[in-house]
Amino acid sequence: MATTAALKIDDKDYPLPVIVGTENEKAIDVRNLRAQTGFITLDDGYGNTGACTSDITFIDGDAGILRYRGYPIEQLAEQSGFVETAYLIINGHLPTPTERRKFGDLLREHSPVHSAMGHLFEGFPIGSHPMAILSALLNSLGCYYPHLATNKVQEDLANFDEAAAVAISKVRTIAAMSYRKSRGLPYIYPKRNLPYCENFLHMMFSQPYEDYVPTPEVTQALNLFLLLHADHEQNCSTSTVRMVASSGANLFASVAAGVCALWGPLHGGANQAVIEMLESIHAEGDDGSKFIESARAGKNGHRLMGFGHRVYKNYDPRAKIIKASFEKALASLHIKDDPLLAIARRLEEVALKDDYFLSRKLYPNVDFYSGLIMRALGIPQNMFTVMFAIGRMPGWIAHWKEVASNPKNKINRPRQIYVGPTVRNYVPIAQRG
Repeated sequence: MATTAALKIDDKDYPLPVIVGTENEKAIDVRNLRAQTGFITLDDGYGNTGACTSDITFIDGDAGILRYRGYPIEQLAEQSGFVETAYLIINGHLPTPTERRKFGDLLREHSPVHSAMGHLFEGFPIGSHPMAILSALLNSLGCYYPHLATNKVQEDLANFDEAAAVAISKVRTIAAMSYRKSRGLPYIYPKRNLPYCENFLHMMFSQPYEDYVPTPEVTQALNLFLLLHADHEQNCSTSTVRMVASSGANLFASVAAGVCALWGPLHGGANQAVIEMLESIHAEGDDGSKFIESARAGKNGHRLMGFGHRVYKNYDPRAKIIKASFEKALASLHIKDDPLLAIARRLEEVALKDDYFLSRKLYPNVDFYSGLIMRALGIPQNMFTVMFAIGRMPGWIAHWKEVASNPKNKINRPRQIYVGPTVRNYVPIAQRG
């Protein structure tokens, strides 16, 4: 295969290097294009632009493949857990027993929040959105751990293991506290003897007089939800984390920016949109049949939320995994007569058989099932993106480290094509019409 591509501008040829990744992904290297030609490329939304090279996650959307550090998501879902997978994503290898114990000890050590942080929670009014609280409190961690957030890259990298553990452990504590703050409930503090997911559910749903004890199926469903969301290549929030990291900003500031990007409904709100769709169908007295006909006909703006994916042009590999866990969790909770669940099953059944949806590759994706799982666990809709953020934290941390560790790192500074007015002379206010 040719190692260069040719670009012709005004009858002059410019050779451009071709880069091939380990999975045979191909790119034309335009890093020197502006210096050589005076031209830049224009790509709204960066849909055709590679912003970096990375060895963290590989996705083949056409084949329905997702791998973390080379490991197929199916193997990790069956044999691993969220904490071990987080270690893999961050460090690039599966932990030895000693490394796994050390990592777990760090997570337990850093699960409580500083007592002074309680005052920050009190500064938010009841009803504040948990994502607003989460982003603010994650950013504030740099104040409580100044030795981990110096904004001097080499110093921050020297303490990276501790900073990573602080972020992964405290994000669930802050999330649970933000939930209880939004409900006007007293905070429940973590227990050292509980594993990661059980501890989160304890902080969310226990009462001062009664501990919440989840079924094993519920714990496994949450574990899989977090594992399946741990990283997903260069999406909006991950790209935001890398953008902020490129400036030399510390880990906590960078992941707080990731939370803000994830908050947007076009990114982190897909599973919430699924529940809103089901509620709307139920409110109209429909079992899903009328909605499907309208979606097929393109009427009333009806669109099947949670079906199809921008990246996966085949079946979302995460959806197959999470569906089985979802069914087991429902059975353990003895949920049978939920009208929204009945509608969801109806939509799924039709979409998996109907040529209209199959021909358009509108298969149920991970958001379709994850929204139903969150609802079954009793997690309110305004917490759905918070749950997403907890799961995505390992990926954000790994990408921050990848940027910070790159000796050739450059601050991200996209170019633009200016289309505003040409030069104009200032007019004093008294002379303006």
